[in-house]
Amino acid sequence: MIAKVNQYLSLIKFSHTVFALPFATIGFILAVKKVRFFDMNLFLYMVLCMVFARSAAMAFNRYIDRKFDAMNPRTKSREIPAGVINSSSALLFTILSSAAFVVTTWFINPICFYLSPVALLVVLGYSYTKRFTALCHLVLGVGLSLAPIGAYLAVTGKFSLLPLLFSFTVLTWVSGFDIIYALPDADFDRSQKLHSIPSKMGIKGALRFSEFLHVITASFIVFAGIRGNFNILYWVGAGIFGLLLIYQHLLVKPNDFSKINIAFGTTNGIASVVFACFTISDLYFLQ
Repeated sequence: MIAKVNQYLSLIKFSHTVFALPFATIGFILAVKKVRFFDMNLFLYMVLCMVFARSAAMAFNRYIDRKFDAMNPRTKSREIPAGVINSSSALLFTILSSAAFVVTTWFINPICFYLSPVALLVVLGYSYTKRFTALCHLVLGVGLSLAPIGAYLAVTGKFSLLPLLFSFTVLTWVSGFDIIYALPDADFDRSQKLHSIPSKMGIKGALRFSEFLHVITASFIVFAGIRGNFNILYWVGAGIFGLLLIYQHLLVKPNDFSKINIAFGTTNGIASVVFACFTISDLYFLQ
């Protein structure tokens, strides 16, 4: 039983939840500061929504891409092509996770429930985008960017500019590092007529475009800090986040992809958690 659970956790790359969940927590705490009440049940619902939506998206991605994963030397050891999890089970897991997401939003508030199909359309639809547009990385960014504003909506039931700025931060940040992650597959994507920034622009062009997106990310963080009247703790966290953005680009060279996993997973995971800790501490102790 434990082995099977671990197989599904590997299928959905559960550890990568660390990318968006800290930003969702920022959105939640921003809303809590506005309504002046922390509801633990609501917080748990928010976390469950994050887990269910992301689980559905990743399982569906593995299901849809199973044919390509089996042909790609980098991905042929994934659970479905390796025969560890069959494709019908992955699809069933997607359906159950999607249903669990929608049901959970019902317990939050009407606007989250009504918007839940839209959120699912984005996070599930991403898996098809590589078939027709090199901007698939931006679609992935949009999917994860729903986290801060979604968490804010869960508490207040209303949209607001500041959590939207954090959503735009996530959009450009995730899109930028997903381009880095896609670099080793550039030749394979071209051979299969799949679309991506690396296959479209080449390795050097893709790295420059990723850098450009991360400059925009830093700009949104600065704008959010000014708009939210944040204090020193926020700016320390923002500085560390910015340095880690620079660091991941120093790790990856056009002719050396050996440190991509460190740049993609470790560096961005640390950046997200550290930034959220400093931002939330600023909100609680200095505002």
